[in-house]
Amino acid sequence: MPRSLRSLLPRPGVLWIAVLAIVLALGFLGTRGIWDPDEGRYTNVALNMLDSGDWLNPRRNDEVGHWTKPPLTYWAIATSVATLGQTPFAARLPSALSYLLCVWLAWRIARRVAPGTEATAAVAYATMLFTVGAAQMITTDYVLSACTGVAMWAFVEARLGDGAHPRRWMALMWVAFALAFLTKGPPALVHLLAALAFDRLMPDHGRSRVFQLSGLLLFALLALPWYAAVMVNHPGLFRYFIGDEVVNRVTTNEFGRHGEWYGWLAIYGPTLLVGTLPWTPTLWRWLRALPARVRGWRDGPGRERDAAGLMLLAWLLVPLLVFCFARSRLPLYILPLFLPLAVIVARQRGAERRALSWRPLLAWAVVLLALKFAASLWPTHKDASAWARAINERTGGRVTELMFVEDMARYGLHLHLDAEVEKISLEPTQQSAFNPEYDETLAQELAEHEPGGAVWICKQELWPQLQQRIAAQGYRTTVLGAPYQGRVIFRVIRE
Repeated sequence: MPRSLRSLLPRPGVLWIAVLAIVLALGFLGTRGIWDPDEGRYTNVALNMLDSGDWLNPRRNDEVGHWTKPPLTYWAIATSVATLGQTPFAARLPSALSYLLCVWLAWRIARRVAPGTEATAAVAYATMLFTVGAAQMITTDYVLSACTGVAMWAFVEARLGDGAHPRRWMALMWVAFALAFLTKGPPALVHLLAALAFDRLMPDHGRSRVFQLSGLLLFALLALPWYAAVMVNHPGLFRYFIGDEVVNRVTTNEFGRHGEWYGWLAIYGPTLLVGTLPWTPTLWRWLRALPARVRGWRDGPGRERDAAGLMLLAWLLVPLLVFCFARSRLPLYILPLFLPLAVIVARQRGAERRALSWRPLLAWAVVLLALKFAASLWPTHKDASAWARAINERTGGRVTELMFVEDMARYGLHLHLDAEVEKISLEPTQQSAFNPEYDETLAQELAEHEPGGAVWICKQELWPQLQQRIAAQGYRTTVLGAPYQGRVIFRVIRE
């Protein structure tokens, strides 16, 4: 083979890392049904975009919008489903591709901040328990991780690179932050604080020019038009975005997400300790050596000599402190921090002159694949595919609507049954103008009820009362088979 052609082919080590990451990303990706509530919500909104053709306004059904997150993740899921079909594999593919992009980013960033450790960084990210597990879930957090990862890679190239085209790298950083802003809103910019903190600590912090005009214009052109359009069409949405989705999540425990004073330790401690396996011992050694490194950063020349170490610490510590301070805490919130953790692993092992040992890594990869397969067999009431089978067995025909009365709406059924899902209340309740708990009342739904493929579901203990209420409205009910998961499945027919 000519040398010029051979130079274009990946080295054997690179090829094996790529194969390892692809197998971990795509293996058993579609064997598990959609799990409610989170996976169901995201797929339901994306499918409603496809069904309606309205890609501007996220909706959980025809009547009610869904405004908890900006649209980029929904767009990615909808595009994947439109291309590959209405399957769990297609719905999860954006998360898996985001994981693969982060593996590549770990390689690229390590190449800049710790030359020679690129393979270790990529393998570390590809095999961490948390990163592999999260890649099998439909969530905004992996798309966010990919976007913020690109932004921080561009920042690293601008600040620690060879000096070529720093303004272009900063422009890429702002483009990536714009996409992150379209994924999760203002919380996505917490990683920008890490870049600003690093710049402030460096002796030459004036050289960076993070807030260059061209970058800010790119951010505004990409990130803001969607927000402007929906806020014009929905008065009061700005107040909801800022008040409920930002301020309340940071300052209150309104959403019941571990807002206790110790919640940060209970959630993020195990996530970091267990989620970084099998690389936790390496990170522990890095942490033990950190005080000595910090002492070396007391003066400007010390920070200049170890700029890469300072940058990685700022990237990890600044967002983590913000997440600990905020009173809404979930493990996936810190998923973007596993990219700097992988590079820290590579840098530490490079300093220790520890090479990769492939046999234990391959054994660990088999364990990860086995865990993914076991998850597909795990019996849980959250599995929408099991609900779909139970409903199909009882109906034997097309289902167009699913009404959950005073119960958790299982939006994952939209993908498995191609049916609209609604949550119904017995009585009128005072609700928020945006993201109300219920879609309609029982009386409202019955008033517009059309015979056909509608199926109703309620808890067994509610059934006698609900049956009487429906009869009082001039309808009769037909129970479809035995109860399933403590729920009665029935149809409503006009007398």
